[in-house]
Amino acid sequence: MNDPQVRDRTLDGLRGAVPIREYLPADPDTAADPLLWIHGGAFVSGGLDQHESHAVASRVAASGRRVRTVDYALVPRFRIWGPPVLRPSSNRYPAPLDDVLTAATDLMAGGGRRIVIGGASAGACLAASGALRLRDRSAEVPAGIILAYATLHAELPSLPDSVRARVRGRRRIGTYTPRMIRRMNLNYVGSPQLLADPEVFPGGGKLAALPPVLLLDAAYDTLSASSTAFAGELTEAGVPAEHHVVSGTRHGFLDRPDSPGFRAGIDAILDWLGRTARNG
Repeated sequence: MNDPQVRDRTLDGLRGAVPIREYLPADPDTAADPLLWIHGGAFVSGGLDQHESHAVASRVAASGRRVRTVDYALVPRFRIWGPPVLRPSSNRYPAPLDDVLTAATDLMAGGGRRIVIGGASAGACLAASGALRLRDRSAEVPAGIILAYATLHAELPSLPDSVRARVRGRRRIGTYTPRMIRRMNLNYVGSPQLLADPEVFPGGGKLAALPPVLLLDAAYDTLSASSTAFAGELTEAGVPAEHHVVSGTRHGFLDRPDSPGFRAGIDAILDWLGRTARNG
């Protein structure tokens, strides 16, 4: 096993220090574009020690690819039931995205090459938004984008027949509802007006000239409606996209490193990276 060296440090961000963690392979693959990986957690939780961050990064780095994770700003938790309450916070959009972009631009500058940007759930939203921001404001298009069980639209799209068939009966228990997704996203941005901003939620936005995208979905997850819709939008925009549904899984399977779903998800990521994200 090519066990990576793990180093924690901070970067100077727009609002102060941004903690990052570097995963440096003992035997690096010099042809492999580095990966910036972003954890999920509904924009309210998670961090560098979270399995969805650390376990994923460790496994990818063991393949020889440099990986960086980022501890982006988190917003306060939100109510699922009752009247929505937005607690005061300076961490709402664009703070989390700014932290991700600080980590991304530093990684590109340090390596002198393109990077892959990817994440899970809310982190996938930040990855996609970050890729669009890089495309539009820095002319630095990533080498690829990885989106695992992503939330990419301000409102949960209607469930397509393929998703509806997978989440019937008891498999629907514990899945996301449109109400929950709207509350989560409103809590992230802080105002209803920003829900329609394609720089915040890229679903339905202008996606042309993005690099190849890998979308991974959990089989029993209503959020797959967002990935499914986004995959169609990418194809319509002429962006190469691969969409895989990991059988037998629920949302967050990359946060469960001992599960078959985690292993299947990592295998899919490594296979796609090997075919797509190499500058050698």
